[in-house]
Amino acid sequence: MTFSDTELLLIVLLALVVLAGLWLWMRRRQSEALRDRFGPEYDRTVHAVGDEQKAETLLAEREKRVSAYTIKPLAPEMRDHFVETWRQVQAQFVDDPNYAVTRADDLLGEVMRARGYPMSDFDHRAEDLSVDHPEVVQNYRRAHDIALRHSRGEASTEDLRTAMIHYRTLFDDLVNEPELHAGQQFRERDRHG
Repeated sequence: MTFSDTELLLIVLLALVVLAGLWLWMRRRQSEALRDRFGPEYDRTVHAVGDEQKAETLLAEREKRVSAYTIKPLAPEMRDHFVETWRQVQAQFVDDPNYAVTRADDLLGEVMRARGYPMSDFDHRAEDLSVDHPEVVQNYRRAHDIALRHSRGEASTEDLRTAMIHYRTLFDDLVNEPELHAGQQFRERDRHG
């Protein structure tokens, strides 16, 4: 059986259409998976970058980078220590809100370090946290923005109270996390099959 030039051209075109459709379907699935995985962080990154495909590349690279870290749960005694320290910091807010906000930020750094996150500049830390804590990393960013405004004398006591609430949300997520966070399960599953 031989095909005419027209028939061959139609077969090639049909194959190209099928391949293009398959590529678009896989791309859409990848986008949906990243959107589900990163939640509000996905939209924030797309908005910041201005291009969905570039943002998705950055998020995938971030995910890969964090998968190389050894993120571990806190030992019960370490967790208890951090919870007690947070309680003291929170109580200090009444007498010295400035100190409490600064100490809350420092304490979060200590918790992150104890969990295995590398401590670099704020933006890098927030990106790393967004992989396993996409819902609460926004709170961390808001609290940090308030702390920066405070350092310039532009934040009120109510702003500082809001920062403490935002810090608390991330703190709770970091110290009360189950043995293996869902994001780590996702990475473990990908590594093992």
